[in-house]
Amino acid sequence: MAASIQHDSQEAAHQTGTSDLLAVASNTPGLVYQFLLRDDGTQAFPYLSRGCSSLLGISANRLRNDPGLLLQLIEPEDRASYLETMQASASRLAGWNWEGRIWIETWHDIKWINLRATPRRIDGVGIQWDGLMTNITQGKKAAQDILRSRRQLEELSAHVERVKEEERTRIAREIHDDLGGNLTAIKMALSQLTRRLPEGDTLLREKADYVDALVDRTIEAAHRISRDLRPSTLDLGIVAAIAWQAQEFEKQLGIPCELRGPDAGIEDIDLPADQATGLFRIFQEALTNIGKHAQASRVEVRLDVLDDAIALEVRDNGRGLKPADRMKPKSFGIRGMVERVHALGGRLDVGPNDAGPGCRVAVRLPLSPLSREHHREAAAS
Repeated sequence: MAASIQHDSQEAAHQTGTSDLLAVASNTPGLVYQFLLRDDGTQAFPYLSRGCSSLLGISANRLRNDPGLLLQLIEPEDRASYLETMQASASRLAGWNWEGRIWIETWHDIKWINLRATPRRIDGVGIQWDGLMTNITQGKKAAQDILRSRRQLEELSAHVERVKEEERTRIAREIHDDLGGNLTAIKMALSQLTRRLPEGDTLLREKADYVDALVDRTIEAAHRISRDLRPSTLDLGIVAAIAWQAQEFEKQLGIPCELRGPDAGIEDIDLPADQATGLFRIFQEALTNIGKHAQASRVEVRLDVLDDAIALEVRDNGRGLKPADRMKPKSFGIRGMVERVHALGGRLDVGPNDAGPGCRVAVRLPLSPLSREHHREAAAS
């Protein structure tokens, strides 16, 4: 009698615990469920919580009677990943985590759902998952909005850079052609006037010499400003432009800057104008950062043509780049390089110099099929 009473007490406690669990499951946001994949390939939903209707737009009884209906609700483009992740979870008895879209016929709408479930094998039956489906539509929409905003910002940044480069080119040419031409004409006219000055008028000759020197300085300033806006060496190709900038850096800062160019037989790299200008600006920014912050005594530059890309690598032996340096407010140098590279469809790596102390900046830009063919022919000849 005592044993019977104890057994009844344990069974009642078990039923109470089960009822409590079912109550918790029924009130959990989303759909708490059990999904059974039998050894013969058939499916079943032994348990579905009250959230079935609100999440999937169909009743629990309907889904229980027609387990294949869930796959039909999933958008056709997402069904393959649903089945693949299910099979992977079943074969390894590992957690099943899947995200995808379902069509809600009742509301004529698409929802994003997340499925997380834990599998266990039932001998002689199959594999059963205990899991939870939740509505992640709002989170997905927010993430898509962020990605869309990011793409729009990248497009705007690329457009601004193109407009800025076009404006720089226009101003540089006007300074070089119009202002430079006018200054040259002034110098020639001044030279003619100077030759007609009276021999004994020392004061006028000194003033004329001063104006002549001032014109020379102005011509040099015009040329310098024009070069800074857009170096004329870019018209000679990216290799010549990179070489010129390396020489300018060494001349101005006194830091040796060794350039190793493309393999023999390739005098220049055939690039579209926007890629050539973008790569040159990235190189300029890398050298500017070295001059300002690196405290380096040597810089090595490598320019290569690969099978499908152009690669630029800049190494210095300075103090290196700390992770915190990249997060400084108003630290736009590296960010600007990243934006330029992304706009050109390339890749930028900035990190420690693996050959010693200092920093390494590596840029890779894709070559168009026409450029690849051109360089293959140049390398073969």
